Amino acid sequence: MENTFSIRLLEERDLGQVAQLFDAYRQFYEQPSDLELAQRYISERQQQRQSVILVAANGNAQLAGFCQLYPTFCSLEAKPVYVLYDLFVAPQARGQGIASKLMSAAAVQARTAGMVRLDLSTAKTNLPAQALYTAQGWKRDNEFYTYSLGVKLD
Repeated sequence: MENTFSIRLLEERDLGQVAQLFDAYRQFYEQPSDLELAQRYISERQQQRQSVILVAANGNAQLAGFCQLYPTFCSLEAKPVYVLYDLFVAPQARGQGIASKLMSAAAVQARTAGMVRLDLSTAKTNLPAQALYTAQGWKRDNEFYTYSLGVKLD
């Protein structure tokens, strides 16, 4: 891949490539490959305007990475926030600062959209990502635990 990447908002022409990256992202987190599910999920989020996706593209419109932001609210601050839920750079494009550029662009996008902050979580074992977050000024929350409850829908 070409080494010069720009960060921009997802365009309709990018959906196929982002779906492939999203499928690889899910596999990184030990989910089975399912390109059809990835395509459907990304398309639905965009059609329903439920997320904002930033992509790293080279001059040939080849994508090397993406991050996905979900708008939500902080009840305590009574303000809107983004959750940076997905961040992925293709293995062959790593080491070029793409993840850092995506995260910086996410912060700009959040400010532009009137969000008061960005939140994220990552696997405890994902040390490279944690190093990146710390280097970019993110603070680890040592006050709150995160819990989940699976709810099976009929």
